[in-house]
Amino acid sequence: MHLSSHTWMRPEPLEHTLQRLVRLGYTSIELAGEPDQFPVASTRELLQKYNIKCWGTVTVMHGTRNLLASDPQQRRNTIEYMKQVVNMSAELGGQITTVVPGTVGTIVPSSTPGNEWKWAVEGLREVAAFAQAKGINIGLEPLNRFETYFLNRSNQALALADEVGYGVGIAFDPFHLALEEKDLIAAIHACKSRIVDFHVGDNNRLAPGDGSFDWPKTMKALAEAGYDGGLAVEFMPAIDRTPVGDYGKAQLETGEVDVTPDQLQFIIDHGSGLLSETYYTELLRRSAETLAPYVEK
Repeated sequence: MHLSSHTWMRPEPLEHTLQRLVRLGYTSIELAGEPDQFPVASTRELLQKYNIKCWGTVTVMHGTRNLLASDPQQRRNTIEYMKQVVNMSAELGGQITTVVPGTVGTIVPSSTPGNEWKWAVEGLREVAAFAQAKGINIGLEPLNRFETYFLNRSNQALALADEVGYGVGIAFDPFHLALEEKDLIAAIHACKSRIVDFHVGDNNRLAPGDGSFDWPKTMKALAEAGYDGGLAVEFMPAIDRTPVGDYGKAQLETGEVDVTPDQLQFIIDHGSGLLSETYYTELLRRSAETLAPYVEK
């Protein structure tokens, strides 16, 4: 296993992100699925400059991106978006793309369960066939019920993956699944070799080690399941808006940040805000420290 990190938690120039990751001992990155934000040629050049590998990409499901939408054109647009994100991974030498089928933060269905399942299968088959031809493994990510009403447990994700075919697996995120699974460790064992990506955040979505998860036990189960990919750090702390936390002053960015309205809303929808450079770096440092015993030297 190797140390990786997502990028969507703090919008900033990629070079700044890579400089920090190198300094803290990370060896790969899981890029937010925003092809316009990460042009292939310049992104590849920066990855090579800092000797950071692209582990893969993740769909960023905000706005109108939704495979479960009743509108056929919206579903078509989402399929094309997902294929772009897969292609981005392939062009940058990645191995995986994590896919969330529906819009994050949408917890009210727009159609019947049967319709939504059918639309998900149809859309994902096209995306997965495209990915297979590009040499990219697709991992479906279940989210907790407060972020989606569709795919909340690992067995649901595996059932959908089985129907889609094309070797689709699961992107396992213990933060989400701890809310939904009876036994997180048993869920890891049940998924076995179907785990194609592993996201890392503690039960409170802070850095691993800052919550209640038993990381030695979790990592042991992951190794026993045969996983040997990226440990993709993905914290997203709640902002303390009380006097207890000095109204979040140590957490929040006070300077100028180049962030789109959709990016900012996506972060806010995750119960957080624009994290300061100092706080963000410290969370990445603590993550690397906790995961150090489990990564290849």
